[in-house]
Amino acid sequence: MQQQEKASLDHLFRPASVSAKEPEKISRPPLTAFQDSFRRLRKNRAAIVSLIILILLGVLAIIGPWMTSYTYYDTDYSAVYKAPNADHWLGTDKFGRDQWARIWEGTRISLLIAVLAAVLDLVIGVAYGAISALIGGRVDNVMQRIVEIIIGIPSLIIIILLMMVMEPGIMTIMLAMVITGWVNMARLVRAQILKLKEQEYVLAARSLGASNMQIILKHLIPNTIGIIVINTMFTIPSAIFTEAFLSFIGLGLQEPMASLGVLIHDGYQAINTQYHLLLYPAIVIIAIMVTFNILGDGLRDALDPRMRK
Repeated sequence: MQQQEKASLDHLFRPASVSAKEPEKISRPPLTAFQDSFRRLRKNRAAIVSLIILILLGVLAIIGPWMTSYTYYDTDYSAVYKAPNADHWLGTDKFGRDQWARIWEGTRISLLIAVLAAVLDLVIGVAYGAISALIGGRVDNVMQRIVEIIIGIPSLIIIILLMMVMEPGIMTIMLAMVITGWVNMARLVRAQILKLKEQEYVLAARSLGASNMQIILKHLIPNTIGIIVINTMFTIPSAIFTEAFLSFIGLGLQEPMASLGVLIHDGYQAINTQYHLLLYPAIVIIAIMVTFNILGDGLRDALDPRMRK
């Protein structure tokens, strides 16, 4: 009886045949951390659309002023407050200046100020936070007390005082933003490196004779790149808003220079009769800030290894 049952089950349980090459087979191609993050970012449609819009705005900021025969500072008092037409695609302002050229020139300047300020924040903040966390002890205490003093002073007051002392311009606005803008980056990097400095690979590098600079550049900063990129993506729209606010209240760039803040201020003065002067630069600045924030959210999810599926 047992032999019959065994014979009936033999056809159900057969030894699996394994090819000699099967253990060497890889289910999917190996990916670097960057490739894996970009693959997950592509699945986020909102982030990809935001990236495309930002690229389009960046291209228009570069070539937009050259697409018309007018410059952002040329005046024509015979064409004051013209509605959008074939000659002036977005109309003219109170001095007859072409709004198409001024909007994209203003976008270029606002993006330039924001990107430069963000890059300086990144360099200063990452270096300061990494050195403070890695060295620790008394050095860390002193460096963090300096950070607390800077945080205790409202950044807007520092920016306004600096703008009143120095001549308004691109470098002045950028310097005013950098004075306090790097603090948040430094604190984030310090907190992350405090978690990483006791990891085995850091201890191994130190035991092999690596200097503090080599540990920071080769081991700690690459493992904090996600936080650095995400914070930078949120710093840029904040810097654009700060520049627009300063220009709007008259402490930023001055005419005939153009920035989104200057254009919004001019449009606000003529909002009752020439609402389009406010509408177009407002659409551009809203598009920049919204797309940067959406892209930042997408990068946060893509660079976070815990979000892998």
